[in-house]
Amino acid sequence: MNGKDHANSPHSPGKNDKKHSHVSWKPGTMIYPLPAALISCGNNPDNYNLFTVSWLGTICTNPPMCYISVRPERHSYEIIKSTGEFVINLTNEELAYAADWCGVKSGKDVNKFAEMNLTPEKGKMVATPIVAEAPLCIECRVKEIVQLGSHDMFISDIVNVQADERYIHHDTDTFDLALARLISYTHGNYYKSGEKIGRFGWSVQKKKKN
Repeated sequence: MNGKDHANSPHSPGKNDKKHSHVSWKPGTMIYPLPAALISCGNNPDNYNLFTVSWLGTICTNPPMCYISVRPERHSYEIIKSTGEFVINLTNEELAYAADWCGVKSGKDVNKFAEMNLTPEKGKMVATPIVAEAPLCIECRVKEIVQLGSHDMFISDIVNVQADERYIHHDTDTFDLALARLISYTHGNYYKSGEKIGRFGWSVQKKKKN
């Protein structure tokens, strides 16, 4: 793609584009979309619990590390702090209702696995159960807890990943995230996965000659 082509690309700003103006808002949590993940915790059936978290993400590739941020007053906080383990269970359209329900109910009052008809299966590398119905389950071991303010950040090593075989392409040994129909969370609302619009590096790839 040459400079002229780039200027006329529908995906690139051009000189004829309408000018956009911005206004300042107060600082806030506006980094969206985020996963709507079910976090499982506990190391025996007596303290198994589920809760919903969107304050989470990747922080390192090698070694693989991630984080979740949790309010200290949440029931699961002390469970994770004492066991040092948790599982990030990504959710899809089939689990959307459970993801929301587990975010507004407390594990102090109800057995969320039972109420939502979800199956706890012991992790491969952690004692914490995975949600068997989840398309992707990321087993984590806490490395450090950072006190931030409203939330504490659990910086963690990813020690294993379990994937639903329905979404694995065995010929390429890849997990099809689009096929899994993952949902995301944006400012109080849940959304289905959108249409694919590109692939990493597509903006600099050379066009094939006819």
